[in-house]
Amino acid sequence: MPGPPDAVDPRAAVVEDRLAGVGRIVAVTGSKGGIGKSVVSASLALAWADAGRRVGLLDLDFTSPCSHVILGADEGFPGEDFGVDPKDTAGVSLMSVAFFAPEVAVPLRGDEVADAFLELLAVTRWGELDFLVLDLPPGLGDIALDVVRLVPRVEFLLLSTSSRVVLGSVERALRLLTGLRVPVLGVAENLQRDGDQGVSRLAASFGLPFLGALPYDAGLESSLGDPGRLRATAFFSAVCRLAGRLDG
Repeated sequence: MPGPPDAVDPRAAVVEDRLAGVGRIVAVTGSKGGIGKSVVSASLALAWADAGRRVGLLDLDFTSPCSHVILGADEGFPGEDFGVDPKDTAGVSLMSVAFFAPEVAVPLRGDEVADAFLELLAVTRWGELDFLVLDLPPGLGDIALDVVRLVPRVEFLLLSTSSRVVLGSVERALRLLTGLRVPVLGVAENLQRDGDQGVSRLAASFGLPFLGALPYDAGLESSLGDPGRLRATAFFSAVCRLAGRLDG
């Protein structure tokens, strides 16, 4: 049987070179789908870019990528020159599988997921960045575990809501990540409506910072695809405060 990809695949070494100019790598995971993880990831990258940081955003959801939709990027094929260049979108260097297969489902399973992940990391030319944000798919499956295994210096940001279902899932994710001794920056709450303290209590139970709450914003949906309108939302103002806490 073949060994793991990093044991036999030269692309694993290429990944280190591709990421050599990146200062910090922040992986955003939400454990459950539908809690706004991609909007938070894209907005966090946009907030850092607005603050003068050099920022990249890598959408690692291969089945339902949406970062390009949130930031209003076109879906044309990216430029190539000894690698593939991310697209400059609203000041963010964005890479997504959507640029290679627009509006086409990408059915992947097992080793195909790891292969696609490794290929995208190996071909993308990030250059010099202060931050690279990784928008992870829901859960802690193949992609998240490959991020832990193959991405140097990665730090995790956990996103939760006050839902008991989501809190339980995030708690399990935290147990796994802390058990693997992966750096966890803290836990942030999204879609806050009623001031429930469940997320902050969860962070405290692991000895992690509670990074604040992002409010439910009824005007957020209509702003997606237009970075200018997104910047004007109360949600984005809260994300800017989150970005400031992490940029310390």
